Amino acid sequence: MTDGAASDSPGGAAGDSPGGAARPAMKAEQILGLLPHRYPFLLIDRVLEVSEDKVVALKNVSFNEPFFQGHFPGVPVMPGVLQIEAMAQAGGILASQSVTFDPTTHVMLFMAIDAVKFRKAVVPGDQIIIEVVPLRKGKIFKMRGECKV
Repeated sequence: MTDGAASDSPGGAAGDSPGGAARPAMKAEQILGLLPHRYPFLLIDRVLEVSEDKVVALKNVSFNEPFFQGHFPGVPVMPGVLQIEAMAQAGGILASQSVTFDPTTHVMLFMAIDAVKFRKAVVPGDQIIIEVVPLRKGKIFKMRGECKV
């Protein structure tokens, strides 16, 4: 990911993918088939739009999230590193659309991050729209991600 920002902007609408044919939302079973993450570390609740050129995913932030117990008592805020992880998971879904990928024999790894900015605290009751686009594809992908609250 090259950028991760929480902002007040509304989420993108399904079907406005700049390239590649957008496919309908992914069901939970499909997400679980692509990502190795499970509760409590699976941070994608739904995929609203996916193509080879863009993924739009959703995370509903509940008061029951385990990280709110200690971050911070009385003033719950979603840790920024988990917002970054949500973008990385969305990026894994995006990359799986572009390459032949067998999740039973391969694992996608997050390798680097540049220029992260957090513009707004994410709190219980928020809904995060996660948008990720590829900047470079191949054996190693480079992507740009943004979280919108």
